[in-house]
Amino acid sequence: MLEIKRIEIIGVPMDLGASRRGVDMGPSAVRYASLGDRLRSLGLTVVDRGNVFVPVRESVEQAAPNARFLPVIEGVCRQLAEEVSTVVRYGGFPIVIGGDHSIAVGTLQGLKQARGRRPGVIWIDAHADINTPTTSISGNVHGMPVGLAIERGIIDPARIVLIGLRDVDPPEKELIRRAGVKAYSMSDVDRMGIEAIISAAIERIADAAHPEDPIHVTFDMDAIDPSEAPGTGTPVRGGLSYRESHLAMELLAASGRLGSLEVTEINPILDIENRTAKLAVELILSALGKTIL
Repeated sequence: MLEIKRIEIIGVPMDLGASRRGVDMGPSAVRYASLGDRLRSLGLTVVDRGNVFVPVRESVEQAAPNARFLPVIEGVCRQLAEEVSTVVRYGGFPIVIGGDHSIAVGTLQGLKQARGRRPGVIWIDAHADINTPTTSISGNVHGMPVGLAIERGIIDPARIVLIGLRDVDPPEKELIRRAGVKAYSMSDVDRMGIEAIISAAIERIADAAHPEDPIHVTFDMDAIDPSEAPGTGTPVRGGLSYRESHLAMELLAASGRLGSLEVTEINPILDIENRTAKLAVELILSALGKTIL
């Protein structure tokens, strides 16, 4: 059972990986929804490290159309990796708040740097995010972090599990099969139930050589049905319900294996009364031990 000594919040106001504007306001929306105070109400020590610097897109070159702004995104991810690595090396529990999902490459690199091993990852998302610059249709880097992390040796494809998929590009299906990534679609969630899937995911990414290694969870808010989480840039109908999302987080908390958490793709411009940011805060609380009774 991992003991959480100190929560450290890292904001990443990244919108360079997405085509719809506004997701850079995600960290502010989550803070406005009282993340720090709500965590302290659980008896946790909380430090807010502020935001990683992200250049505004009007000030930088787009670069290649098949991977727009990738060099700049990589620079931000290097900064984020240092922040995450520092938090973990000094015994903290990092909570990374995006921003678009391209930031995950930096978070994962930071975990690898701190622990000297590739992290086990549960990736909750409507999309597979396993495109590469050669397969991407849009050129948006927020659709590539899994592909880039595998390609660069940051994660082991056998120790990442994708959950909640329902919008997967044809090349991504082949990439998933070829890499050996375990993926659960919403059809699987319907058939098996989220409890069985989370249990199977935890078991799959366990490292036999290092069974004490913590799990990293990255949660894209578009995994949730847009009726519950409208403030996201790439909504897809038929997503996780409010209760399925909370149960997933509650099960991860109960496992005692959660060591870091990332929440991405909160876009206040597209939201209704900050509902998506408020839901993100509630999910984070569930992941850190808040229960109904």
